[in-house]
Amino acid sequence: MLSRRVTITAHNGVHARPVAELVRVVQAHGDAVTLRTADGVVVDLSSVLAVMDLALAPGDAVTLETRESSDAAAVLDTLSEVLAPRQ
Repeated sequence: MLSRRVTITAHNGVHARPVAELVRVVQAHGDAVTLRTADGVVVDLSSVLAVMDLALAPGDAVTLETRESSDAAAVLDTLSEVLAPRQ
């Protein structure tokens, strides 16, 4: 498994637009990607409702995980950029 820890810095947290982007990236990737919160809740990132229910806010730390593959690191980089955009 390949994982990446991210602290959310998106200005308004993870609302509808970033969640839609996360799901789009994961669905294009093909392999399952999960998101684990600091308190241990794990959701499948291909589920809009599951991610929205987490109500993630700036400052929350999460871990992204996916199976190792040729594009896994790039997918985790893209997902990380959605959650913590470079200013």
